[in-house]
Amino acid sequence: MSDLAPAVSNGDLAAWLDTSQGRYVLDWERARMEQVAADIFGFNALQIGLPQIDYLRANRIPFRFQCCAEQGAQVRASPEQQPFATHSIDLVMLPHVLEFAVNPHQILREVERVLVPEGHVLIAGFNPFSLWGAKRSVMRGQGPVPWCGTYLSVRRLKDWLALLGFETQAGAFGCYVPAVSQEKWLARWSFMAAAGDRWWPFAGAVYVVQAIKRVPGMRLIQPKWKDARARAGALAPAVQRNEAQHSLELERSRCSEQ
Repeated sequence: MSDLAPAVSNGDLAAWLDTSQGRYVLDWERARMEQVAADIFGFNALQIGLPQIDYLRANRIPFRFQCCAEQGAQVRASPEQQPFATHSIDLVMLPHVLEFAVNPHQILREVERVLVPEGHVLIAGFNPFSLWGAKRSVMRGQGPVPWCGTYLSVRRLKDWLALLGFETQAGAFGCYVPAVSQEKWLARWSFMAAAGDRWWPFAGAVYVVQAIKRVPGMRLIQPKWKDARARAGALAPAVQRNEAQHSLELERSRCSEQ
């Protein structure tokens, strides 16, 4: 796709997240993602991208993996071609992967493939309809990280997820301070955080979206022993009636012989 930015290295993005501006974003989105992930259970959890930052630390799934094409992750592989079996992962985290990928559609298709039915995906991204998105538009996507990415709107992301059979469960916007880089200016504009949540909640610089993989036609199979017990209980009165009737007939026959 011609409108997509070239891939950005995880090292460049991690270096920016270590700046004052980046830590402002990281603190908000990490707290939000950890809050949601803490209540997701299963056997395997996967974080794609940014192996320098552990987004899965608050999750209680026993087996947690980080995967990217660069060094630093437990599994080295392209996000577009995951080396995991189909229906083997319960939770996938995508922290700022889609807006810096050459083929975000293929990444989402791989996420859908490896997730188990009813599995979860958490996506963090930059909002194009924000002050940060406006700065990115002015720079025409040609600046350094994070301004060189292709920001995806939440509506567009939801459409992509719906086409793959995902149901969006929850989402949140945050980071309403203008795109200033110095810590003192971030502190001076901090009052906009509360105002943004109240007056323009969809204009946060960053969002987190949670979606669940739905599989049509699935139904819960109940244990058969419950049905067997119910059938046995239903037949018991009939057996008792038959025995009582047989005893009555025997008594009548004795009386007639006398």
